[in-house]
Amino acid sequence: MKILVVDDEKLLVKGIKFNLENEGYTVDTGYDGEDAVNMARSGGYDLIILDLMMPKKDGLEACQEIRSFSTVPIIMLTARSERADLLMGFESGADDYITKPFDVLELKARVRAMLRRASLSAPAAAENPAILQRGHIAVDEQRRSAYRDGQAVELTMKEFDLILFLMKNPGKVFSREALLDLVWGYEYQGDTRTVDVHIRRLREKLELNPAQPAYIITKWGVGYYFAD
Repeated sequence: MKILVVDDEKLLVKGIKFNLENEGYTVDTGYDGEDAVNMARSGGYDLIILDLMMPKKDGLEACQEIRSFSTVPIIMLTARSERADLLMGFESGADDYITKPFDVLELKARVRAMLRRASLSAPAAAENPAILQRGHIAVDEQRRSAYRDGQAVELTMKEFDLILFLMKNPGKVFSREALLDLVWGYEYQGDTRTVDVHIRRLREKLELNPAQPAYIITKWGVGYYFAD
């Protein structure tokens, strides 16, 4: 597995690289937002770890640019824990975040969880791909592809995980807390509004009329469900 780590704190980058290489990963490094975008464009990475505050381009801008050409999983590092900053990270396309200072064991656990979920794209043994179809929305679980009215739609890793989970459980209402636990897949400390951000992005990408969604539905005061 190949990981890109980008942060302007060179000592921190050195430590992350050392620990991840000890886990068997191949690690490339960069030190500003331009490095992040340029290396992501040409590097073929399985995961990117990206700092929020960097020179030349900040992490949010770099993340948005990377999302314009790649769905590679992105973990954002941030020294700030304000909810608005974290939600902006998710708006920009980040899949997860870790607040500095962090325990390297936590970082390695997040990396393993993210890569494990991304590895679900490997072909299964079945002869035909498992495709879930509900109206104009379809997902191919084996290829981790999504479609709206037959047209392919690019989803981030977490967006795909979320829509797949909801479509596998049609008609069942899940609270934000339950979705964080079941979809994010580990003890997640983030704001539940993370779910709201991902739901809105899924509606924008998959619903024919995002303002009046036909399938990705809000149960007011409870949570979300996929219409059966």
